[in-house]
Amino acid sequence: MSTKLYVGNLSFNTSTQDLETMFGASGTVQSTNIIEDRETGRSRGFAFVEMSSDAEAKAAITALDGKEIDGRNLKVNEAKPREDRGGGGGGRY
Repeated sequence: MSTKLYVGNLSFNTSTQDLETMFGASGTVQSTNIIEDRETGRSRGFAFVEMSSDAEAKAAITALDGKEIDGRNLKVNEAKPREDRGGGGGGRY
């Protein structure tokens, strides 16, 4: 079963290919998703990487958490399930 990882404190210059290369050293990368600002399309400085197994995910965390990339120390841990934030936008008059 695959494991999704949260990758924080990314350089804004980090590409999907960079993530695949970094995490590929620890195992099979199934997907990468750099989160971008809706309006500017610029990276928001974090991403999600899906590894093909729990063991590979743990190896990636051990290898990359705290590692300096482009002058920034990465934060890598297992992604938490997304919380339901509820519908917003009250629109009441």
